[in-house]
Amino acid sequence: MDEVKRRPKSPRSYEQFCALARALDLVGERWTLLIVRELLPGPMRYSELKTSLAGIATNLLAERLRTLESNGIVQRQLGAAGVQYALTPWGAGLQEPMEALGRWAAPLLMTGRNGDSFQPRWLALALPALLRGITATPPVELGIDTDGFRLILRVDEDGPRAVAQTDQQPDTIFTAIPDVVIGLAAGGLTIDQALALGDLRGDRRTLSAVFLPGRTIDATGVPPVTND
Repeated sequence: MDEVKRRPKSPRSYEQFCALARALDLVGERWTLLIVRELLPGPMRYSELKTSLAGIATNLLAERLRTLESNGIVQRQLGAAGVQYALTPWGAGLQEPMEALGRWAAPLLMTGRNGDSFQPRWLALALPALLRGITATPPVELGIDTDGFRLILRVDEDGPRAVAQTDQQPDTIFTAIPDVVIGLAAGGLTIDQALALGDLRGDRRTLSAVFLPGRTIDATGVPPVTND
């Protein structure tokens, strides 16, 4: 608790004795949670963050990173590629509430991309959120290649999780554009439809174990849960 007490108060604090208000004091500013989203799959250099977050001003990115560091959410570390930014264990704890927010907003994706930008790295947050409730025993691993980016989606008794991985070669790899992967995870595409639009190397049963058929999202409301 002492560590939390010492965290500096946001200059735009709501000044409310409420956990939600205090959370928003730290991560409620524009771009802040999107920086966290970028770092969930793994550390990134400043230049990589700037490229992935198209539209953020350089000085604003630097300011947000300083604030996240000072509040113990992000830390700098020295890697083979130089200085990188990474989530602290406390910062990584934001994944669960961010996934919940993503599930709540999933119907908003049903209108399509409409010219909005997309980075395959964002699937590391989106897929576990959309596939919540799916478990597998024994565990299954599926490689997803999209736009030159590889993600490893692992499902076990605790549910799905995804990591960015470029050097791992799982037995089964599904290759498709991001729209197809999102459509499959959201229940907008069947396995057969996705396979017609993508390419599968390996066992179809692995793909079926991860992306269960029969799930749909209603664009007018909350997506029904049929696989919990």
